[in-house]
Amino acid sequence: MENNIFVPSENTHGVQYQQQGRRVYAPDYTVTPSGTLDHIAAFLIGFTAGGAVLFIFYKIILLSVIGGVLFGTVNIFLAAQGAVKKRRYKLRVQFFDLLEALSVAMRAGNPPLKALQSAREDLLLIYPESSDIITELEIIIGKFNNAVPLSEAFTDFAERCGLEDVFSFASIYATIEGKSSRTDEIVRETKQIISDKMEIEMEIDTLMTAAKSEVNIMLLMPLVVLGVIGYAGAGFMDAIYTTGMGRLVSTGGLIVFIISFAMARKFSNVKL
Repeated sequence: MENNIFVPSENTHGVQYQQQGRRVYAPDYTVTPSGTLDHIAAFLIGFTAGGAVLFIFYKIILLSVIGGVLFGTVNIFLAAQGAVKKRRYKLRVQFFDLLEALSVAMRAGNPPLKALQSAREDLLLIYPESSDIITELEIIIGKFNNAVPLSEAFTDFAERCGLEDVFSFASIYATIEGKSSRTDEIVRETKQIISDKMEIEMEIDTLMTAAKSEVNIMLLMPLVVLGVIGYAGAGFMDAIYTTGMGRLVSTGGLIVFIISFAMARKFSNVKL
């Protein structure tokens, strides 16, 4: 058995562990993995979309620029939240692969530590060493080598990632640890439950894809109509852009558009 030096300490990045002469940082899944270029791209997308929408409704360049800056800034935070969700989704898939590899190793009669090490070697064939699941495995194995129960290590992992499936597995493992000889079967059953849940979510997402496309088209069409009529309508829309009542109507239309966009996004996100 390898002897790992595994000492937790606090620093500005969170908790770090000294393992086999190198530092392993426990990932913080509440912090976005987005970099500076990602933030710039998110700002430009928000600026372009927000500025274009405001210009279609008002045809005031200064207002469009100011609104574009505001939308771009908001989109940075929205994109950051999306990156966090995407990272957690990838981690969930990686955790499912971990359970599958762990189940195979346990069915072969390996003890917990050997099963974890075997699962790590299998996962390294799929994921790079810098991936979240490999990092988590190194932390869990290092804790186990220093007499920390696996249930405690899995619970810490669950609390940091915030994934319901990991919470469920950690809770189940804490209940059976040292009390049951059916650990491999329980791991396999947990993996099957997660697999069924992910399959249902994928089917729902497939069914919702067409609906999302229709919603996006319906949201885009009013902007296209306003833009075409505004530029090719021979002054048909001038009253909207030059009179107080027209500005009021434009503002009302913009509010309805924003509410429709928000509701469409909310109702298209189905959670199990």
